[in-house]
Amino acid sequence: MTTDSTLPVPASPSGEGSGPLREGAGASGGGTRPGDAHAPRVRRKVALATAVGNFVEWFDSGAYAIMSATIASLFFPQYDKTAALLATWAVFAGGFIARPIGAAFFGRYGDRIGRNRMLALSVLCMSGSTLLIGLLPSYATLGIVAPVLLFCLRAVQGFSTGGEYTGASAFIMEYAPEGRRARYASVVPLTVGLASVAGALTGLVITSTLDESALNSWGWRVPFLLAGPLGLIGLYLRSRIEDTPVFRAMEQREAVQEAPLREAWRVCRKQVLTLFGYSITNAVGYYLMSSYMIAYMSEEVGYTKSQAMLVGFVSMLAYSAACPLMAAASDRYGRRPMLLAACGGFAVATLPVFWLIGTGIAGALVGTAVLAVLVAVIGTSNVPAMAEMFPGQLRASGSALGYTAAYVLFGGTAPFVATGLVTAVGSPLAPGFYLMGLAVVSALVVLFSFRETLRLPLTRTSVLGE
Repeated sequence: MTTDSTLPVPASPSGEGSGPLREGAGASGGGTRPGDAHAPRVRRKVALATAVGNFVEWFDSGAYAIMSATIASLFFPQYDKTAALLATWAVFAGGFIARPIGAAFFGRYGDRIGRNRMLALSVLCMSGSTLLIGLLPSYATLGIVAPVLLFCLRAVQGFSTGGEYTGASAFIMEYAPEGRRARYASVVPLTVGLASVAGALTGLVITSTLDESALNSWGWRVPFLLAGPLGLIGLYLRSRIEDTPVFRAMEQREAVQEAPLREAWRVCRKQVLTLFGYSITNAVGYYLMSSYMIAYMSEEVGYTKSQAMLVGFVSMLAYSAACPLMAAASDRYGRRPMLLAACGGFAVATLPVFWLIGTGIAGALVGTAVLAVLVAVIGTSNVPAMAEMFPGQLRASGSALGYTAAYVLFGGTAPFVATGLVTAVGSPLAPGFYLMGLAVVSALVVLFSFRETLRLPLTRTSVLGE
């Protein structure tokens, strides 16, 4: 594979390939150096810090989706329930408006100052904003000010999330051993799933044990208020981890970019657009499964809130269980075959999934589990691929650009678009057609634009060529 060395990277005093950035590339792909007796212990600490911090971020973010139907009744006028639910999803999508700003800020911060400091700051922003949502007065108390404040705090959540996923992915990948990158990186989507499982279980317990009055007065606040102590734990763990070997080596070589965001778009535009092209299916699939499905089942299909929560809990459990298995397959077969398999699966199976959801609780459990496994297939290859596609000095910025754009334009709007499609078309199967169409687009992007990244060294400073 050829490379294009257009990046202004200072040479090592001892020659190309003999500087610190090249050390350990063969055995660890840019992770801890071979022969380091502390490498397994360090990697365990890194995995724990990444897992706990990421869990906190996504439990906090998912708290809004968990209580979406209740939030609709408390923060918006109730003369039209569909309009209130659409408004709730509009605020949810509004949180994604701040994601590009967060991606730009945290991506640049991660490439210039360090991965670990970026991640500590992101978990602090997320926990604080989520805690404040749990303290917000409702529409009955503040009127229009209540949804405005809700929107602003969702924007802070979105700002934080803009850098979390890609930053955590780059962080753990740069510590991972060669041949096991996807398995290490699967900690990121796995903890997203576990956070959603914990969130769904929390929602299930709250909605099944509290009456409507208690749920509306204080019960809905519980998932948000948990953000405070969880955030402190995540911040503590992340602050105790040294930055990655790749970033430290770049600092030694003075290869850190002054304007990594601009440089990533200038020299890695093809990789950014490719990442965007296949991440749209990942984004819509995940948010239909994790955020939209609970409201869809209770508002459109006719299940009780507790039944919808139960199905959401089982689907996220299936997703979490599938993540390490699909990651192992990605390390064995490569990112490209797994991405193609996922896109093909979405294109073929999505419509039957939505049909099954309408047949009864058993069908809903099976259908959403199938959707969950497909999301795990694409997610566990997407995480390592988006880190491997970019050179070390542009990794956080480049991956944040492509991945976050997909989640802003398609992931954040997925519940809103799906709800609108059901209303406009008059069929509960409409969201299935939407996801299928996107899957076909993503499959074409992977087929014609994606280059296999499995064996690429994470220590490289050059940009992939044609």
